[in-house]
Amino acid sequence: MSHSYAKFLILLIVSTIIIEVSIAGGEGSLKKEDCPPACDYRCSATSHRKPCLIVCNKCCEKCLCVPSGTYGHREECPCYNNWKTREGKNKCP
Repeated sequence: MSHSYAKFLILLIVSTIIIEVSIAGGEGSLKKEDCPPACDYRCSATSHRKPCLIVCNKCCEKCLCVPSGTYGHREECPCYNNWKTREGKNKCP
């Protein structure tokens, strides 16, 4: 099994778990220890991975929710969606 194929399978498994958790529980249903894998998937498609992970984990720890997918779906987590920067932009990725 190639290294990239193994990484793909791990990412697929983690994303499936995250989607199941977010559908089953909704906002506030995650535990703090669920945040790193949820944010790892949420930030997997960005070229700014490190800053995305830092902010996503901070948002997840506050809201105990991360929207499904790598982009969008913010309506799944109102706390995550409504947390804004001083400039009024979305704080959470």
